[in-house]
Amino acid sequence: MTDIVKEILARPIQLADQVTKSADEAQSFKQDCLELKAKTEKLAGLLRQAARASNDLYERPTRRIIDDTEQVLDKALTLVIKCRASGIMKRMFTIIPAAAFRKISMQLENSIGDVSWLLRVSAPADDRDDEYLGLPPIAANEPILCLIWEQIAILYTGSLEDRSDAAASLVSLARDNDRYGKLIIEEGGVAPLLKLAKEGKMEGQENAARAVGLLGRDPESVEQIVNAGVCTVFAKILKEGHMKVQVVVAWAVSELAAHHPKCQDHFAQNNTIRFLVSHLAFETVEEHSKYAIASKHKMSIHSVLMASNDTSPNEDEPATKNQLPMDNTTPIQMHNVVTNTMAMRSQTLSNKKPAQTQTQTQNLSANHPNTNHPNHAKGNHSTPKQQNHPHVSLAGTSIKGREFEDPATKAQMKAMAARALWQLAKGNVTVCRTITESRALLCFAVLLEKGHDEVQSYSAMALMEITAVAEQNSDLRRSSFKPTSPAARAVVDQLLKLVEKADSDLLIPCIQAIGNLARTFRATETRMIGPLVKLLDEKGPEVTMEAAIALNKFASPENFLCVNHSKAIITEGGAKHLIQLVYFGEQVIQTPSLILLCYISLHCPDSEVLANEEVLIVLEWSTKQAHLLQEPEIESLLPEAKSRLELYQSRGSRGFY
Repeated sequence: MTDIVKEILARPIQLADQVTKSADEAQSFKQDCLELKAKTEKLAGLLRQAARASNDLYERPTRRIIDDTEQVLDKALTLVIKCRASGIMKRMFTIIPAAAFRKISMQLENSIGDVSWLLRVSAPADDRDDEYLGLPPIAANEPILCLIWEQIAILYTGSLEDRSDAAASLVSLARDNDRYGKLIIEEGGVAPLLKLAKEGKMEGQENAARAVGLLGRDPESVEQIVNAGVCTVFAKILKEGHMKVQVVVAWAVSELAAHHPKCQDHFAQNNTIRFLVSHLAFETVEEHSKYAIASKHKMSIHSVLMASNDTSPNEDEPATKNQLPMDNTTPIQMHNVVTNTMAMRSQTLSNKKPAQTQTQTQNLSANHPNTNHPNHAKGNHSTPKQQNHPHVSLAGTSIKGREFEDPATKAQMKAMAARALWQLAKGNVTVCRTITESRALLCFAVLLEKGHDEVQSYSAMALMEITAVAEQNSDLRRSSFKPTSPAARAVVDQLLKLVEKADSDLLIPCIQAIGNLARTFRATETRMIGPLVKLLDEKGPEVTMEAAIALNKFASPENFLCVNHSKAIITEGGAKHLIQLVYFGEQVIQTPSLILLCYISLHCPDSEVLANEEVLIVLEWSTKQAHLLQEPEIESLLPEAKSRLELYQSRGSRGFY
């Protein structure tokens, strides 16, 4: 930085010296040239002072001000050189307007004011004595730019309290106007904000994180923020910071991911997913037997190993790209599990069978020669002190002091963690796989049932996005939402409860999530069809439309069990509701309703219910509706469904052939 500033200042200082020398040699307009010389000498002194203080100068305004100053000195040099003409002929053909000196003099005054302001704004906070810096002449056309420069300069040179106040000022500017946010990024405000987020006190960290979240309003801005290193800084805070700061950081992560989905992978590579899930799981699922091992004295080693195998290598640290392959970590992890279990057992049996315990320990050491492996010492196994705790956790991130936070902060932390996971999961298979391999699914299920309104809402939105990705990715769908998975069953149960309740604000994302999982249910599991069919009747247009779309995913030919689901829809009375919606519904409802009616007609053409409800007449009526036939899917599907019904059902009677 010092070398760059000195290089910027070198030419203006050289030009100022040339102007001073040329003014002494003037043959005409001597008095005017002497006035220019005096102002130029004053400006040169300020420029040299700036060169000596180059360590403290804020680069962005320095470039802008020095560029303008250089142009003014160029013009001044040109003017005084004209005054050096000594011959009569030269003077006759050299025209110098009297207004030129006034114009250059005023410009030199402005440059003096600009450089003086630059020195003041770049000075350490202790040297300013809280003086009002004012606005430099260069800010006449854009005063807000000068205010941004001043706040960013404080972020570079001020005390922690002053930097916190400056970050709060930038928060206000970024919140008020998107253009101000772009200016803050362009003028180099991101780097000192991230530095404050790392080093500042709690209030300063909150202000810095909030400012960063507000600056990421578009993909280009988020890209610049990510390139500045925000992922590393935020990951460290989520791991070790104060919970109130972590709340703001989680919110900022959600904002950045929402405005630029390409940053999702950057956050995932820095273990942000793992830390967010850890906050989500804190005091949510720690009592669940799948994720913690109770200290039962008579617990078998087999049960411990089975619990270990059912979880990821680290309960808070799902497998990511940064982790070692499973085949390298499993032996050490399994040894840790066995060691922990044997330690607990030996503690219980020590009074009765000390000799036997000693023999078991010796055998265990002999069977595991890698006990002294360097990686083993760094593992997540319990220390002797930890073995006296009520339960032994296989692994996990421990964030000190968070159990002492007030309930409101804990609830807000969970809400923002769920919000961040929602935005990070959008359309990203890798992130969704990382989330589903952790404890997050079970957390979402618990929070949907017991969480506050905000965390319930974000949990539902996160599940909606994760299931949407799973719908398009068969590997993720099979691994994460298989019917035998306890977490997946818990999620489906909670989603179904909210759909059955039918009066929740979470209804639409829950409907969409169930529809996204349509291909994961078994043939015997049709319990979700009835609640969805009920939503087709006497509900708002948006709910009715989403219910019809979800049922379409059950009845679509892409679903292997489409025939079973179509029969269930008919059994639950879906045909009657669909007929009403096709005839009288709004167009956004008519389209998915007609498609669903076509599907069940294709799969169950011999249904007596369809014959009794005169579905064939509805399909014939639909063929005459131009606005419906404009839909490509209906245009190809409707004739096929109509012809198939005609094969099985008589138009005149309601019987069968």
